Amino acid sequence: MTLGETSALDLAARRLERAVAQLEQRLAAQAARPPAPTGAGDLFDGEAARLKSELDAARERERALEEAGEQASVALGRAIAEIRAALGEDPGTANDDAPHDDEPETDDLFDESEKA
Repeated sequence: MTLGETSALDLAARRLERAVAQLEQRLAAQAARPPAPTGAGDLFDGEAARLKSELDAARERERALEEAGEQASVALGRAIAEIRAALGEDPGTANDDAPHDDEPETDDLFDESEKA
């Protein structure tokens, strides 16, 4: 063996030693970590997917109910206006229960006679 061959061989041996040392460090670090439970992730993933699906369905029902409520409100407003027009009342009157200018405002829910 010549001097050049010995240097190349020594260099290759050192690189191999460093690679083995790095591999041992990584294996030790991996062994120090707690093992992941097998199959448990699948259970949680399935449950999360099911819950997400249920949440999406509930949100869709909520949107549909809000839309139906808005449509009902508009229809009720129209019906009230038609009834007022048929009775010959002012269509701008929104609430007959509201106090008029000549009536004092009272709270019928809490009469003095009903208080204990």
